[in-house]
Amino acid sequence: MLIMDLRAIYQNPRTTVPHPEHRKYLYLLRNLVMDRSSQVWCSDITYIPMRRGFLYLVAIMDRATRRVLAWRLSNTMDVDGVLH
Repeated sequence: MLIMDLRAIYQNPRTTVPHPEHRKYLYLLRNLVMDRSSQVWCSDITYIPMRRGFLYLVAIMDRATRRVLAWRLSNTMDVDGVLH
């Protein structure tokens, strides 16, 4: 693509722009042994490029079993997509 000067048809996402007033927290689970189900849950947000923008996939997973406990797909990256 670089040699032929081709470009993707979707725009670049703006997913990692932190708010300057938000606090940063230390990783408190560094030395924790996660060996049973429902001991630690984690979440992740990823974007799926579409022809006219993005869809955002939010997943809540069990850290020990790596099972997806819940997920939601949204066309905006608002807080409503993760609170329900």
